[in-house]
Amino acid sequence: MSTFVKIKALKPSLSSSEAKLADFTLNSGAKIRALSSVELAKHAGVSQSSVVKFAQKLGYKGFPAFKLAVIDDLNLQAKQPEPVHSHIIHTDPIDLIAQKLLSHQQSILSETHKLNDVKQFESAISVIKAARKILLYAVGGSFTMAQDFALKLQKLGLPAIAQTDELSAASYIATMGKDDLLIAISDSGLSKSVLRVARQAKNNNSPILCLSRYGVNPLNEMASINLYNVIGEEPVRHASMLTRISQSYLIDVLFVALTQSNLRWQKRAERANEHMYDIRHN
Repeated sequence: MSTFVKIKALKPSLSSSEAKLADFTLNSGAKIRALSSVELAKHAGVSQSSVVKFAQKLGYKGFPAFKLAVIDDLNLQAKQPEPVHSHIIHTDPIDLIAQKLLSHQQSILSETHKLNDVKQFESAISVIKAARKILLYAVGGSFTMAQDFALKLQKLGLPAIAQTDELSAASYIATMGKDDLLIAISDSGLSKSVLRVARQAKNNNSPILCLSRYGVNPLNEMASINLYNVIGEEPVRHASMLTRISQSYLIDVLFVALTQSNLRWQKRAERANEHMYDIRHN
């Protein structure tokens, strides 16, 4: 998993010392090649213990492992073209807006891919395939993602429904047990409604697959399996465009992998598409 991507994902939740280390790593990562933990602490204006804790927060045993991971990322970056994107401003013509949005979206997709490894996807696919019934729960903008995923699963013949009303979700979860599955979608992982529903599922011993931002949050801690969406600096405040793209990527990977894993499901998806085509054109 990319160190730089993890740092970007964690930035909103970092302490002031951690944020200094994050900024130094992202902006001057090449310098870390030649620095010791003491020297890095001095350059970033923090204590040496902060450097060690920062490395551990990113999932490394200590500074040496963190340093090697940064070097690996730098080597990978050197082989790839630098993405060109910048802030959208009010004087931008439509063609430039479109170009900047495309660049932002490509970057978000790449970072989402780097943030989730094959084992996470495989675990998610296994628990979906094993589920007797599936409830997808989300609120706000994330509910459109839950609806989309539920419809995709229904095309395969899987017993999935999407809910955004907590009372309806609670009623459904009351019938769920260890052979069922809750898929909870929440960018922040802090939605009180989503957490209450997840807690009820956990109390019923139902596995929980969550799609949320990378890092420590209550939903991630409750989940049996985690897939991480990326949060980017949105071109328009509160639009959640980039978050939606990241979540959609995760859902599409799961759907395609599920479809390809079972010939019968492939035929069901094809048949569903044929029926939809007939409805639209007849």
